[in-house]
Formats: sequence, C-alpha cells, structure tokens
Amino acid sequence: MKGPIERIMVYIDGSEESLIACEYAVLLARAVSAELLATYVVNTRALNELVKARIFLSEEEAEYSRDMEEDAKRYLDHAVRTGAQKGVTIEPIRTAGSVHQELNRIIEERKVDLLVLGELAHVRSRRDEFYNEAERAMRSVHCSVLIVKDEERVEDLFELD
Repeated sequence: MKGPIERIMVYIDGSEESLIACEYAVLLARAVSAELLATYVVNTRALNELVKARIFLSEEEAEYSRDMEEDAKRYLDHAVRTGAQKGVTIEPIRTAGSVHQELNRIIEERKVDLLVLGELAHVRSRRDEFYNEAERAMRSVHCSVLIVKDEERVEDLFELD
C-alpha cells in the first residue's frame, strides 16, 4: 500500500529559512521513502514590478535577471548536495514567473503530495502580506503544506541523523 506522501516539494528562495526547510525535507523524504523535488522560482513578477516602478532601467533588468538565474543554480546545487549528504536524490526544478502560480503549476503537474516551506516572514503590513509569495502559495496550493520552524532542532536532527 502506498503512503500518504509519495512526492515532496521544497521551495527554495535562498533564505536561511528555506535552506533549513530543505534539510527537514531531506530527512522527511528519507523517512517516508518519498521522491523529493527542490524548486526555485525566478520571480519575474517582482522584477517586472521594479521595472514598472522605474526602480530598474531595462539595462539593469537584464543584469539583475542574470544574477537571479545564477542564484537559482547556486541554491539548487546546494539543495542537491544537502540531499546527497543523507543519501536522498533531489530533483532540482528551476522555473520563472509568479512564485505562487509556478508552485501551483508544478504541484499539479508533478502530483506533489506535500509542499515544504521555510518559516514565513513576520508580516509587518497588509502590503507585505500581499507580496509574500510563500504565504500566497501556502494558501493557494492543492496539497498539504508543512512549515518548518525551530531552526536549531532541524540542524541538530540533520547533523545527528
């Protein structure tokens, strides 16, 4: 009989919280023998907003876009190495667009059972809440969501395991 969690996806955005979530997802995937996907979304929505607000010129947009692509590669490579430390294969997925829409799309396409997110940032205003893509994803995806907290405990588990 198959278990309730066959495919897990962890969202990596480069934050310390997402890297801790990746460690937890690795341990969980190994414990339940689930496939593990690590997804980094190059947030073109945010980039477009910066251009529209004239914070970036079009020349700067291209440079910033290259930087974001390099970040995606670096953080996904880190996730793959994190999995390898515990004998877990991680399939890296790099995509671009609106974060919550891309996460939803991948979850539907890949039949993900569980989305793992790092601890959500503290919301300081309604505007911050609107632009918090991880929170939007948490509320809109059609699978269960696990929010990883207690960084010290996760790091201890990862090191001891």
